[in-house]
Amino acid sequence: MATIPPGTRQRCTLCKVEIQGMAGGNDLVHFSQGAPGTRAKLWARVCQFLRTPEQCGQCLNQDLSQRGEVSANDYYAEAPVLELPSSPGANPLG
Repeated sequence: MATIPPGTRQRCTLCKVEIQGMAGGNDLVHFSQGAPGTRAKLWARVCQFLRTPEQCGQCLNQDLSQRGEVSANDYYAEAPVLELPSSPGANPLG
């Protein structure tokens, strides 16, 4: 995929995120929810799951040189364990 010129945006036809070209190549990814992120975060959360050559050919984020290094923080975190209080009078032994 060609680089996105600084100051312009392109929308991915597959996942519908917008990637904004930035000077220096550190493009911003505008997700539908939450703060903008990096191409690495987009890869960790979405693009790595593409399966067919057709899908990969449509994806704006397949070029490793534009994506950069993916860190552990780029993936979705595990859901926290919630400890809920038992209801009054509940028998803990069943």
